[in-house]
Formats: sequence, structure tokens, C-alpha cells
Amino acid sequence: MADWVNVGSAGEIADGELSSYSAGERQIAIANVDGTLYAFDDLCTHQQCSLAEGELEDTTVECPCHGSRFDIRTGQAVNGPASDPVDVFEVREQDAELQVLLDE
Repeated sequence: MADWVNVGSAGEIADGELSSYSAGERQIAIANVDGTLYAFDDLCTHQQCSLAEGELEDTTVECPCHGSRFDIRTGQAVNGPASDPVDVFEVREQDAELQVLLDE
């Protein structure tokens, strides 16, 4: 069953920024692109580097370790060396909380 998990305060991610959050046993990166929030696994599928420490350009994040790029809307790797996608999650701001939907 999926549950909404509080990870932070609503409104704390500025436009064009990324942040990393603990959500259960996972690290989740959340990006704000023109007011739309996107949540995805924080770890690159190539070398497990933090994607939240990478560069965000529109809806693509670049891993700071080896330059893999991921579409944060779908999780798909769009440039190697990573070839496997990252998981993506629903995200919302509710009752002053930042929440992600996780399968338990």
C-alpha cells in the first residue's frame, strides 16, 4: 500500500533548486522547475552519487560524479554512462508539509 510521507516543509525548495530528503529508508531528491515539484531517487544508477548535488537544467539533472543525465519527469537516463532509470514519485505540498508517495 502506498502512503504519503512527510519529508520537509512546503515551500522550502526555490525555483530551479534541488534538495535531498530521507523518506523511510530511501533518499529522495526533489526539484522545483517553474513551480512544479518533481521527486525521484537521489542516487544515480551508475555510481550511487547524490543527484541532488548535481546540476538541474529544465527537467534534466546531471550527476556530479560522471555526468549521467536523467529526465526528472520520467526517471529515464538520457545520457550515460548510466543506462538504468531512477525511480520517480508523486510529490505534493499539503497542510504546510512537503510529501512524497511511497509504496510500503
